[in-house]
Amino acid sequence: MAPVLVAGAGPVGLTAALALARRGVPVTVLEAEPGLAAESRASTFHPPSLEMLDGLGVLGRLLERGLVSRTFQYRDRRGGVIAELDLSVLSGDTPYPFRVQCEQSKLTPVLRDHLLDAGGEVRFGAAVRAVLAHGGGVEVTTADGERFRGAWLIGADGAGSAVRRSLGVEFAGMTYPERFLVASTTTAVEDLLPGIAAVNYVFDPDEWLVLLRTPDHWRVLFPTPEGTPDARELARLPERLREVADAPWDVAHASLYRVHQRVAGTFRAGRVLLAGDAAHVNNPLGGMGMNSGIHDAVLLAGALADVLGGGAQAALDAVAAARRDTARSFVRRMTHGNWERMRDPAGHHEELRRLAADPAEARRHLLRTSMIASLRDVA
Repeated sequence: MAPVLVAGAGPVGLTAALALARRGVPVTVLEAEPGLAAESRASTFHPPSLEMLDGLGVLGRLLERGLVSRTFQYRDRRGGVIAELDLSVLSGDTPYPFRVQCEQSKLTPVLRDHLLDAGGEVRFGAAVRAVLAHGGGVEVTTADGERFRGAWLIGADGAGSAVRRSLGVEFAGMTYPERFLVASTTTAVEDLLPGIAAVNYVFDPDEWLVLLRTPDHWRVLFPTPEGTPDARELARLPERLREVADAPWDVAHASLYRVHQRVAGTFRAGRVLLAGDAAHVNNPLGGMGMNSGIHDAVLLAGALADVLGGGAQAALDAVAAARRDTARSFVRRMTHGNWERMRDPAGHHEELRRLAADPAEARRHLLRTSMIASLRDVA
């Protein structure tokens, strides 16, 4: 059997590759960089992702490296905690009624090791530049002119996907007016803001922010106006942090980036599938980007393995269409709603307090924010 090719050795590409390898499908991952990315990037794993990673046999090692977060807080910049929600109300809906806070760079080596043990292959320094798909398979040409032939290709090579661009698949959407500034700090934020949870959404009409704890540091996300020099915004970061808590902050790393909401015109083009950021990008509020990509990877890989085992391609088409619909109707709507709520908190305080006080309402809300509702019908 010709291998399935996977472009991209991030959490989505490696998850797809491992899911295929677990089904006995030969798979080769092509990664542009010389090694796995070391940047922290995404850091929240929701319950359905934990279920899927458990099914692939890698959850134990993720739990060893991560922090279990059973609660998260909605806070007011000046008034403190508005509401704290406890994912334990989902204990009847998932075996993992919590989030795991862990940088994706701690998961990808685990996925790679399990993939290699399962007989898969990872080729570094193999940047995909062109894709030629035909009825009998796919041919990929790298930047170095090397050619790889496979039965199918899964493009998981990020928002700037060469796979998607080579196929001419539309990537329609919008760009947010502000940039996002993310800073990592080794400062003990829990001492500066006693009682803070590991995940916090801080409302403010002038300058909202997000505070997330990971095993190695805290992360702070600020909206940042467009049209100003990056150097200026990075220079005023210490001042902005002091306005969160009036103390010195140790900044380990900071970066600015533009944020987009886009969805590919199709997640399947012949023998090529798109997953993760190659298929859809969204703002990070709610931590749904990497998680929805992991869901893409597992569901598309499972459907593809069925096709390779003799199943009907119509089932694969249905999964690809369903994942695109989820990206458009669920992930995009939820994350954009989070952005709107953070910028205009008026009227949301009482709503959130009611949620926290009513277990049934809290469950309905958490089924959506945990992404369980994006994958199955829930009462």
